[in-house]
Amino acid sequence: MKAFELETIFVNRHLIGVFAITICLIAWGMEFTGAVYICPYCRVQRTVIGILGAMLLLPFVHHWLVKYTAIIFGFFAAVVASNQHFMGWKKISAGKFQFNENIFIDPFLLSGFALAAIIGMTCLILNLPKQKSQS
Repeated sequence: MKAFELETIFVNRHLIGVFAITICLIAWGMEFTGAVYICPYCRVQRTVIGILGAMLLLPFVHHWLVKYTAIIFGFFAAVVASNQHFMGWKKISAGKFQFNENIFIDPFLLSGFALAAIIGMTCLILNLPKQKSQS
């Protein structure tokens, strides 16, 4: 399927960036309106998803400094998301796990999705081929 080829993803990096920023803004909006509880893990994850999304929109995303910055933010947020997600696995092992009443704000599921998004966008930024000059 052409949609899952790296070249297609590289071409559509701007759409991925806009989608990530939108997710970030919606998540922050939900916190500001009181729809979700305040969670420092979630704050880090949603903020870095937005930052990585903004990096995907940069015309100079191929510069080594942008890639290095993406590694720093991505690694930090991946560790935070992994810690939050592991807390869910710890509850599963102890037999105390249960999903949130509102499955859409369940921290176990959201941290897993955030971890996948953060690692995916970081890898995308690192692997973007240098654009050919328009001369």
